[in-house]
Order: sequence, then C-alpha cells, then structure tokens
Amino acid sequence: MAGNSFGQLFRITTFGESHGVAIGVIIDGCPAQLDIDMDFIQSELDKRKPGQSKITTQRKESDTVQILSGVFEGKSTGTPIALLIPNEDQRSKDYGHNVDVYRPSHADYVYDAKYGIRDHRGGGRSSARETAARVAAGAIAKLFLKQQGIEIFAHVTSVGTIEAPNLESNDLSALLDIREENIVRCADPATAHEMIEFIDSVRKDGDTVGGKIGCVIKGCPAGLGEPVFDKLHADLGKAMLSINAVHGFEYGSGFAGSELRGSQHNDIPQPKAADSKIFKTTTNFAGGILGGISNGMDITFKVAFKPVATIMHNQQTINAAGEASEIKGKGRHDPCVVPRAVVIVEAMAALVLADQFLRNKASII
Repeated sequence: MAGNSFGQLFRITTFGESHGVAIGVIIDGCPAQLDIDMDFIQSELDKRKPGQSKITTQRKESDTVQILSGVFEGKSTGTPIALLIPNEDQRSKDYGHNVDVYRPSHADYVYDAKYGIRDHRGGGRSSARETAARVAAGAIAKLFLKQQGIEIFAHVTSVGTIEAPNLESNDLSALLDIREENIVRCADPATAHEMIEFIDSVRKDGDTVGGKIGCVIKGCPAGLGEPVFDKLHADLGKAMLSINAVHGFEYGSGFAGSELRGSQHNDIPQPKAADSKIFKTTTNFAGGILGGISNGMDITFKVAFKPVATIMHNQQTINAAGEASEIKGKGRHDPCVVPRAVVIVEAMAALVLADQFLRNKASII
C-alpha cells in the first residue's frame, strides 16, 4: 500500500505491528558508500524506546536493530537497506477487554470502517510502535545529512501550559547535552524539572497530557524544496502530521505571524559578506523557507501533540454493534508522548531533508 511509504528519491517503507513478531523499514535510494554507524543508529532508537523513565510507558523493549541488506563492510551499497527490530515484550492479554469495544479517540472504529478487520492488540499498525522503524531510517538520513553539513535539533518546548523559554544558542551539541541530561528532553533545565513533576502527577491521576516539540535545522543550503506542491514546508508538515498523536504543525512565525503587519513580519536581507555563500536576514519569521524553498537561514518549526488517548479511567463508548458500552484503559502507556517523540520529529525532518537534497541535484546543470 502506498500509505506505508514516504519520500521520492530517499524513500522508506515501514512494516509490522505493535504486537507482531517485529517491525522494520526498507530504505530505497540511499547513496552508496555512506558510512553506516550502527552505534549511532542504536543510540537514536534508545531515545525512543519504551521503559526508559518513570514518565514513559513501562513496556520493556531493547529495540535492538538488525541490518538485513544494503550494507557491506560498514558502507551502504546503493541497494535497498532493510532494517529489522524484533518485538520482545508484547502483552496481548492487556487488550482482551477491547476486542469488540472501541476505545475513545483511538483508530479502532476507523480501521474497522476502512478494512473490515483490525488488530485490537495495541492498535496493531496504528500503534506508535511503528515509529521505531522511522527512527532507524531517520538515523541513516542523519548520517547522510551530516556529510552535507546539515544538523537537526529538537526538544520539548511545552507540556500542558508549561512553556520553556526560547533558546538562543548556535551550539547544538551543547543543547543536546543539556536535553539528554533530563528525562523529559527539554533543553532548559529549570523548565524540565517543572515538566517532569507535572507529568508524574498526571500519571498518578491515571490521566495524560499533551505538549509541543520545537525543531531547528542548521546548515541547510538555499534551494531545497519544490515551488508548487512539494514545497519544503509542505513536506515537513506532511511528515510531522503523519506522526501518531500530532495535531498541529507551524513553521517560522506560525499562527502568531497572522497577528502581525507586513512591516513587522518581513525579513530584511542583510548585505552578503564577500566570503559568504548565503545571505542572512535581520529576522527569521519565514522560518528559513521562502516560496517553499530553503533560503539558507535556520529552518524552524513546532509540532503539537495531543494527550495520549488511553487513560486509566472509566469512559463511555460503544461496541462493534454500535451499542453503549464502557471501557477503562489497561496495560502500559505514556502519560505524555513528547519526551519519546523528540527523536521521531528529528527523524522525519531528516527524511524530508535527505529526499529534498537528492531531488535538488536535478534542478540545475
């Protein structure tokens, strides 16, 4: 099915279900002779894996990745790269209560409506477990982008109404160190502490909460993106909105920009230095993208995640026959998805940039 693939030249297809034997991804179009750093790929998966702290699901998965093809002597061969991640800690019995009952705000009903069949064990293909495959593919995309001098950094900017201050730093490695020192993955330590305490209190209440993730892409050259339908921000938006629980995407000034006048919002170009390959602007309300094409400035965007739908409270619902029913969440679930989603946002951004970078090679002689 086309709905399981993403990208044009750097293209991925994911497969597998939450409670199946394994999940995985096939990458087609990765250039040959790219150094494939398995330790880096595994470290990316470790940031997404369940069971890593008190504010994430307690499902225990090592998410140990295996490469089945496309790599020889540590380098990509130019042929399809197949990555496999076995499932190790399925508890299908935790979902026996919803075989014929639709969980509120889950994909249960719509999967039945579309296919006439659904895997009730953790949502099957609709489970966020599928995103581990994207992170594995995104790690390889990051390795490719690193060769081009492109860096991607995301962190949790809000949980509920708790907002982190805007970060003012060009040192992404320093921000990464700060982010990874706390379990909520916010690059502001004081705000991170407040977020962790709040998420833990929500968890103890048997409830969940949403949040936002901010992302910056540095080193992206001018010229990436297509002028009409495959605008760079359109591809980024599609990528982010394809992630489970995402309900909003904005880039640059976002929705706040609609409140400004043009005289306030225009990014004024600065004279280009003789030794510079790019021009800069005094502000960056455009978020590094003009006319759907990167302009060389930092690309900035935010992604909003809804609260996880499974809560440990009784809720009214219906069963497959359309009759009134009641359900209470069981099993192991995240009280807030954003700490584990940071690396997913980065992975999807990397996949978009790798694809657009390769496509741009055909734009000019």
